[in-house]
Amino acid sequence: MEHFKIEVYPRLFHFRKPAGTSRGVYTERRSWYVRVEADGREGWGECAPLSRLSLDDVPDYSERLCAMCDDVMRKGRLDVAQHLRYPSMLFGLETALRHWERGTYALWDTPFSRGEEGVCINGLIWMGSRDDMYSQIRAKLEAGYRCIKLKIGAIRFEEELELLRFVRRHFTAREVELRVDANGAFTPEEAPERLRQLAALDLHSIEQPIRAGQWEAMARLTAETPLPIAFDEELIGHCTRVEKIRLLDNLHPQYIVLKPSLHGGFCGLREWIEEAERRGIGWWITSALESNVGLNAIAQWCATWRPSLPQGLGTGLLFTDNVPMPLEIRKDCLWYVADGHQ
Repeated sequence: MEHFKIEVYPRLFHFRKPAGTSRGVYTERRSWYVRVEADGREGWGECAPLSRLSLDDVPDYSERLCAMCDDVMRKGRLDVAQHLRYPSMLFGLETALRHWERGTYALWDTPFSRGEEGVCINGLIWMGSRDDMYSQIRAKLEAGYRCIKLKIGAIRFEEELELLRFVRRHFTAREVELRVDANGAFTPEEAPERLRQLAALDLHSIEQPIRAGQWEAMARLTAETPLPIAFDEELIGHCTRVEKIRLLDNLHPQYIVLKPSLHGGFCGLREWIEEAERRGIGWWITSALESNVGLNAIAQWCATWRPSLPQGLGTGLLFTDNVPMPLEIRKDCLWYVADGHQ
């Protein structure tokens, strides 16, 4: 049993430009770094709950995180089963312990961590005015992205359709894959017609068309949709394997979108992936506005699966005060620059 010393460091990051979603606009991002030390080695991880969304977005977050760290120090291990209701804390401590064990930010030995392969990512278009979103789309296309994801639900739906038509006028679905994320912006009544209009534009999928928790309405949508539906917020709070099985067997999504900070850390994501693949449900992994410490951990773990779909890992340039990490984006791939970084 290891005798770990664990310290917690609150951090506040500032966005380069406001990040808009249908739940509001982010200008700051609060995280807690955890530092594990034992046997003369250290490991760092990031705990980053999302305000008003994460299961463990609680007023006494710092105190609960410190109590969880005390539990790890007392037991000499991370007791996952005891802490399932605290996914962002699980993720941060899993990362810190893995970093401590490996002694390098190359957390798993993969072609990605050796700098031999990049991970294909989507280009994310944040909500904003029509002109702002249009300029973001042009920039992503010019940079060479082959998959673009638009956050929708903030401006008039017809304007959002026109932005998607702009892409389709210049690029076929084979040339540029289009995904949209509604973050639950549609009502159950308007969703079927909006999905029909979106499907006409050869989209890949839509994330969370209606608010989570409306199981009857969502089951009807996934059964009848002309456009594949991906779950994101719908997965939050389903912490045990039994709960995950129940959701997938009742709602039958075409895809699930997985974020360790929201959906159970790496241990929780593994269960989601195993159960999804048993049912022929596709998946991809996405960061959730973490700093580069969290982003690197997600990318390193993601690369162990050798994913074929573009992943949502391109948010490392969001903050003015991000921490340095050997990550860089080349065209539409995230790369780990492996030379000598610890």
